[in-house]
Amino acid sequence: MLTTSRLVTVVGPGGVGKSRLALRAAATGTAEPPRDGTWVVECSLVRDPELLVHAVAEALRVTDGTARPPVDILITHLRERSLLLVLDGCEHLVDRCAALVGRLLAEAPGLRILATSRQPLGIGGEYLLQVPPLPTEGPEPEAVQLFVQRAAAVAPGFALTDANRQAVTALCHRLDGIPLALELAAGRLRVLGVEQITERLNDRFRVLTGGSRTALPRHQTLRTAIGWSHELCTPAERLLWARISVFAGGFDLDAAEYVCAGDGLRADEVLDLLSELVAKSIVLREEDAPDRDPSRAARYRMLDTLREYGARWLRDAGAEPLLRRRHRDWYLGLATWGEIEWFSARQVQTSDRTHLAQANLRAALDYCLSEPGEEQIAQYLTGTLWYFWVGCGHLGEGRHWLERALALSDEPTEARAKALWVTGYMATLQGDLGAARPLLEECHRQALETGDDRALAYAVHRQGCAALIGDELPRAVELFEEALWHYEKLGELNSNVVMAMFELGLAMTFQGDTRGGEAWMAKVMDVCEEFGEQWAHAYGLFASAYSEWLLGDLRTARARARKCLRINHTFRDLVGVVLGMEMLALLATEPDEEGAPGDLAEARLLQGAANGIWRKVGVPLFGSRSFNAAHEVCEARVLDALSEEESAESFRLGTLLDLDAAVERALRGGSGPGAGGSPGGEAPGPWPLPTAPRSPAPADA
Repeated sequence: MLTTSRLVTVVGPGGVGKSRLALRAAATGTAEPPRDGTWVVECSLVRDPELLVHAVAEALRVTDGTARPPVDILITHLRERSLLLVLDGCEHLVDRCAALVGRLLAEAPGLRILATSRQPLGIGGEYLLQVPPLPTEGPEPEAVQLFVQRAAAVAPGFALTDANRQAVTALCHRLDGIPLALELAAGRLRVLGVEQITERLNDRFRVLTGGSRTALPRHQTLRTAIGWSHELCTPAERLLWARISVFAGGFDLDAAEYVCAGDGLRADEVLDLLSELVAKSIVLREEDAPDRDPSRAARYRMLDTLREYGARWLRDAGAEPLLRRRHRDWYLGLATWGEIEWFSARQVQTSDRTHLAQANLRAALDYCLSEPGEEQIAQYLTGTLWYFWVGCGHLGEGRHWLERALALSDEPTEARAKALWVTGYMATLQGDLGAARPLLEECHRQALETGDDRALAYAVHRQGCAALIGDELPRAVELFEEALWHYEKLGELNSNVVMAMFELGLAMTFQGDTRGGEAWMAKVMDVCEEFGEQWAHAYGLFASAYSEWLLGDLRTARARARKCLRINHTFRDLVGVVLGMEMLALLATEPDEEGAPGDLAEARLLQGAANGIWRKVGVPLFGSRSFNAAHEVCEARVLDALSEEESAESFRLGTLLDLDAAVERALRGGSGPGAGGSPGGEAPGPWPLPTAPRSPAPADA
C-alpha cells in the first residue's frame, strides 16, 4: 500500500498493534527508502490541536523562528523533498490531522503519509488498512508466538511444551489474539500458571456476560483484560497506575515520586511499585538513544490505552485536579531550575532535559491556561521558558503559549511583566517590530508604575534589541548601556545580561567603534568562560569574528565564526546559525591561510544556504542595514568575479541544502565528501526511526 498510495491509514482498536505495524512497515516495507528519510510524529502526545503543526515541524527538525503560519513553513520544507511521514495516534485530533494531511499532500508531491488511528481520517485518496488481532488458530498461530515471547521475558525459562500447549492456545483464543491483552496476561506468569490465568479470566468474562456463550466484542475483551490486570494489582499499584496517568509521554522516577506520593502512597514506595508495573507490562521503560548527558535517569511511559484506563479511575476518585496541580508544580519547578541552570556549564544538558519534558510542559501549560485562577502561573511559566523558546529554536511555539497567557489577564504583576518582555524579545527576533515595540513599551510602563526594577531592566534591554535591528544604532547603544547599569545595580548576571554586553559591543562595532566593541566582546568571553556559558558565548564569537574581519585578522575571524556556528547548531538556534553562516560566506571571499584566492562560488553557495535558513527565521538579516552590510560586501565580490549564471547556480545549490548539510558544508569549507550540495545530505534526526520495533515493548509501543 505504501508503494501505491500517498496516504495509508492503519485503523484498529487500542492494543491491536497499529503503531508496531506502522513502524515496522515504515522501516522495512518499501524496496526503495524515500530519499529524505522516514520521520515519526507521536500525535498522541499532542493535546492542543493548535500544536499539531508544531509537533510535525519539530519531528522533521524544521526549526521555525518566523511569525508566519507554521503550516506555511512546513510546506516550504516539504515541497521539494521526498519522504515518508508517520503520524502515530491521530484519533483524538482526527479533524485537525485530516485538514493538515490534505493540505500537505496537495502541496508536497514527494510526500507520503502513513497514519495510525482508531478511526479513518476520512479524506480523498486515503487507503485503509484494518488491523485484525493475531491469529489464534493453526499449527503455530502468531498469538501463541507473541504470548510465549513475552512470557519468556517475564518468567525466564518459560517455553511452549506439549504439556502447556493446549492451555496457552486456549488462553490466546480467549483473549481474541489482541496483542496488548496477551502481553498483560503474560505479565502474570511470575505468580500464576497459564491454567490459573485462563480460569480467572473465564470467571471474569462469565460475570460480564451473565453466563452467555456469546463472545464479548473485541474492544470489551481488551477492556476486560485491562480491568482484570488492574484488579490483580495491589491497591498501592492501582493507586500509582491512576496517578501516573497525568503524565504526557515519558517521565522519570523523581517526577513520579513528587507527583504521585502522598495520600496513602509514600515516596520511598514509588520505585518498587513502578518496577512492579513495568514487570506487568503496564508501564514501559523507555530505551532512548544515547544523548549528551550519559548520567540521565531512566525514563518510563504508559501506552495510551492503559493511560486512559488509569485516568478514568483518577477522575472517578475525584483526585484528578490535585494530581494535575502536582504535575503542574513539578514542571514549573523544572522550568524554573532550567532557567537558572541555563547560565552554567550544564547548558546543553538543560536543553536536552527540557526537550525531553516538552510533552509534559505542554500539558502543564494547558492546565494553567484552562483552569480558573492559574492566570499568573501561566504567564510566569511561559515567560520562564524563554531559554527554551529562544535558545533552543522554539520561537513559533513559544509565542503561541505566551500570547495565550497574556490574553488571560492584564493585571500588572511581575509574571505579566516577564511574559511581556519575553514575547517582545521573541517578536523582535522574528523581525516583527510592529508587534514587539508595543509589548516592550507596555512592560516598560508597567515597571515604572509598579516600581519593578528588574522588569524595567529587561524592558529597556529588549527595547535596545528592537532599536539595533531597526538600525537606530545611537539609540540602541544608549538603551543597552542603561540596561547594563540597571543589571549591575540589581546584581543580575545571567545569559540575558551577557547578551546585552554582546549587543552593546555589536552596536558599537556597527557604528565603527571597533575598539569599544572588542572591549565588550572580551568581557563576554571572560564571563562565559567563568560560568561555562555557551549560548551567549556563541553570539559573542560572531561579533568578534566580524570585528576581526574588519581588522584584517582572517585566521581568528574564521576560527571564531566556525565555533559560533558549531555551538548554535548544537542548540538548534537558527538565528545564531544563520549569522555564523553569513560570516563564513563573507570570509570565503578572502584569501585562505596559505594566501590562495578566496572561493567565490563557495561563498555564494553559503549565501544560498543562509537564505534558506533565513526563511525559517524571519526577514533575512532582520531587514537591517547594519546586519546586511557584510552580506552586501560578500555579494558584490561574488558578482564581480562570477558570471550571473555561475552566481545563480551556486546560490541555487546552497538553497537545496538542509540545515545539517549546510552547517557541515560551512564548517569544512566546501571540501570533502558530499561537497556538491546534495539536498539529501541532512544527518538523521535526533530520534531516527528504528530499523525494527523495540523488543520486548508492548504491541502499541
